[in-house]
Amino acid sequence: MGDHFQTIVDLDATAADAPRLAERVLDRLVAEGIVLAERTDCVLGQPLGHPPGPRWDKAVNPLDADGKPYDGLAVHTGRTVFHGGQGEAEWARCPRCTATTRLCTEEWERIEAAWTPFDQAMDLWYTTGAADVDCPACAARIPLPDWTWAADYWAFGYLGLEFWNWPEFTGEFRALVAEALGGHRTTYVWGKF
Repeated sequence: MGDHFQTIVDLDATAADAPRLAERVLDRLVAEGIVLAERTDCVLGQPLGHPPGPRWDKAVNPLDADGKPYDGLAVHTGRTVFHGGQGEAEWARCPRCTATTRLCTEEWERIEAAWTPFDQAMDLWYTTGAADVDCPACAARIPLPDWTWAADYWAFGYLGLEFWNWPEFTGEFRALVAEALGGHRTTYVWGKF
């Protein structure tokens, strides 16, 4: 069974503005009644998070709204490599030429030669906050956070809103979060532990 999560990652937030942006989004979610301002033991891997508010259903697909969330929101500020938990990304896509680089075989075995530049870039990005990967198809040097991943498996940023064990979010809710972030680019990582 396990626990599942949905994370909305701000791709434009810097280390300096992530705490301020997190506070702005949290204020909006509290004002909308989606989460509570108080912090409790309601998230995995963090000491405290924000439990669902009385209007949590405004964030989720109405067809799933009968399954009330039973955990809360963890707000991550600081350089973070967000990932989908179990499994791997099957491919990565270049944002310049849209070529897809396969990372796994049909049997889900890692293709090490394809993974090596991404593994190295992930380590460098986590350490420094900047890393590029050369696209095997167009040879362009692409910043790691700009790549697209199968099943939205990876994201790299300084601000992430991680909701544990909630029904699936609507596009409208994800747009509300992006609006509260001042129109920043966001991505959505979901997964299970």
